[in-house]
Amino acid sequence: MHNHSPSQGLEDFAEAARTHRKRLAIALGITVTILLAEVVGAIWTGSLALLVDAGHMLTDAGGLAMALFASYLSARATTDRRTWGFRRAEVLAAAAQAAVLLGVGLFVIVEGIKRLSEPPTIPSTELLIFGIIGLVGNIASLMVLASSRSANFNLRAAFLEVVNDALGSVAVIIAAIVIAITGWGGADSVAGLLIGLLIIPRAVKLLIETTNVLLEATPQGLNLADVRRHMLGLPEVLEVHDLHATQIATGLPVLTAHVVVTAESFSDGSLPELLDRMQDCVAGHFDVSVEHSTFQFEPPERSRHESRTH
Repeated sequence: MHNHSPSQGLEDFAEAARTHRKRLAIALGITVTILLAEVVGAIWTGSLALLVDAGHMLTDAGGLAMALFASYLSARATTDRRTWGFRRAEVLAAAAQAAVLLGVGLFVIVEGIKRLSEPPTIPSTELLIFGIIGLVGNIASLMVLASSRSANFNLRAAFLEVVNDALGSVAVIIAAIVIAITGWGGADSVAGLLIGLLIIPRAVKLLIETTNVLLEATPQGLNLADVRRHMLGLPEVLEVHDLHATQIATGLPVLTAHVVVTAESFSDGSLPELLDRMQDCVAGHFDVSVEHSTFQFEPPERSRHESRTH
């Protein structure tokens, strides 16, 4: 017994995905423009910080392109073969972006340390100009994505990448100012290292969160012990087993359980009312609202024949 099919939730998600597509497309256009400018600047100045930021922008452009593609996939209708549609596409795209960002961050750390031993000569004026161009573009992208950054993993990853880009541009600008004042080219390598240190922790956090979704871990904020306790608090409920909670995608947690109820519940017509109470409980009582729940009611004698290992 369950409360509804996922079709309405998927329709709502599809509409949200269409709304966010335009923002992603604009942010992608800005990112590609900044990328081209920074590639030119890195070749012109020989700056590691600018080269690393350009590499970061390249991964971001790829990430935003994946995010845009995932938003199209996620909006596709459900079928008998894909009953949840392509809702997981946004999780896969975010995980891929996080993995690439982590690789970029590690490369930056290694290369920055190498360059500190022999700081190159970097033209500060040109470096400053390209740093400002990057920062202005990143601020524009942040303004486009800000209002929708919490909508799903995909948009969160996109926003996170642009934030890192903006911080990278700030590091480039500071490095240019230090080089102009002191003449020390190592400031460029330090800026590159700072960009890497900014990238790694955020990439790791997002990678862990998306991996947990793909491994079907219990959604963060939902305590299954509390859920079980609330169910067992109902007078008709004797036992709860095979209790599972997973997350299909952002905003779509699902919960299933086998519920052993009194034998009288099958004859006195109380099961529909019990189902309503249980669904209302998981949908409104906990920090995570579970709108899609499925409960299998069982008489006491049947539960004795079921395995407890799954």
